[in-house]
Amino acid sequence: MSQILTAASRELFRRTPDETFLSFDALYRRCYDLKERSTECWRSPVEIEPRADSGRLDLMLGIDGAHRLNDWSFGQLCKLSGVSKDTLNKLSPGTAALALKETLPNDGKPLQALTLDSTIRSIHGAAYTRLHNVELLELVRDFATDFQPPQTAVGGGTGLYCGEQDMFVFLIDPLGWCEIEGEAFAPGFFLWN
Repeated sequence: MSQILTAASRELFRRTPDETFLSFDALYRRCYDLKERSTECWRSPVEIEPRADSGRLDLMLGIDGAHRLNDWSFGQLCKLSGVSKDTLNKLSPGTAALALKETLPNDGKPLQALTLDSTIRSIHGAAYTRLHNVELLELVRDFATDFQPPQTAVGGGTGLYCGEQDMFVFLIDPLGWCEIEGEAFAPGFFLWN
């Protein structure tokens, strides 16, 4: 039980206000909107070109043009290339682009980029299967109808979080309180994607 509460507490204090949602419906709408506005595109390694532009590192995706990298997709690109993110962050954008050009896999297998407007949200190889956050939330909405977020914490945390890297949901059954060794607990669950 303490490990579970520790995980929820860590999420509560590591999230920024723009990653916190006051209601399940607000989180659902955000995840639905992200899925609807995002585009999955497969590109051959020869169509993917790191490029320095205006003092930053961009990634050309074939005919789709230049895209910015967020922190998450930059980290994924570094893993695909086998280059330390910390090392690339120390280099100028031009040198980082050259290092990525030399190290990006060129085995012919396509890479998939998930884009939102002109930003790459994530990039990965063919072995990955995407599970959108909203797809998990639809299951919760359909089967955990009596569950709701716990009370809002002093710092504004709600148990409902979604950032560029993940989604974390903590819900409880407000009607199922039980007492364990003199303390009241509500049954609940985490959903983490």
